[in-house]
Amino acid sequence: MKTESLQAFFSHYQQRVNHLLSALLPDSEQGSLQKAMRYATLNGGKRIRPILAYATAEVLNVPETHVDRLACALELIHAYSLVHDDLPAMDDDDLRRGKPTCHIKFGDAEAILAGDALQALAFEHLAEPAYPAISASEQLQIIRQLAIASGKQGMVAGQSLDLASEGKQISLAELERIHYAKTGALLEASVTLAALACGYKDSHGLKQLDIYARNLGLSFQVQDDILDVTGETHVIGKQAGADQNINKATYPAILGLEDAQLMAETLHKNAIQALGGFGEKANTLRAIAHFVVSRQY
Repeated sequence: MKTESLQAFFSHYQQRVNHLLSALLPDSEQGSLQKAMRYATLNGGKRIRPILAYATAEVLNVPETHVDRLACALELIHAYSLVHDDLPAMDDDDLRRGKPTCHIKFGDAEAILAGDALQALAFEHLAEPAYPAISASEQLQIIRQLAIASGKQGMVAGQSLDLASEGKQISLAELERIHYAKTGALLEASVTLAALACGYKDSHGLKQLDIYARNLGLSFQVQDDILDVTGETHVIGKQAGADQNINKATYPAILGLEDAQLMAETLHKNAIQALGGFGEKANTLRAIAHFVVSRQY
């Protein structure tokens, strides 16, 4: 897929999910909580997780409407996680997407509540009845799997392990465990749960999509760590060098910058290889994998 085509795909689905999210968080509702929720959700971002869901629907030749709710739920979970990760008790970041973080803008207490409310809204929206291609029991399976990917076996566990590792020497295997949970689990869910929402039941195909998503998720985090070393604050939208400043375990810190870059490329190749059976229909997923390891923000 040409760069221009991928940019058009990104732009289309960023606008689509932004419109859907704005409708879920109408600015007609006043109050600091609602304002904080809108600020955290609608202040930019790549929308990688929703875009992966829509790209999976494209592979399976299913209308985009089949994954709209999942796309919104994924982004709401992601937004809540960023609000909480940025708090002084966590990563203590002042910038997110080039703007003041939610707690800087609204205060710690309101930011915590906004994150809580965004998480609850994600599952409320996902639990709405009448999915186009799946049964109520399959819908329940999607909700359960997203909860697992988001909670104590997934994203939240990864953040806990990440905090516990600060200032310590950890192994590459331990770092992979942290980042698969913290970042990879939700990225993987964006693909595999989208396939389930589309009514896709081929076990081999689901396994290959899972392999793709696992490698993509880890490559995303490796590239994030690389950008902390090589990026510039005004480009990456957060403070460059923040991980190094707190002696945080990262792939460049453990492997060295060059080997971290090689690892990202290997993960990229593994992701591409997993899509071999899907033919040209998976070109957008391939292009997203390339974007993830080549991005500069």
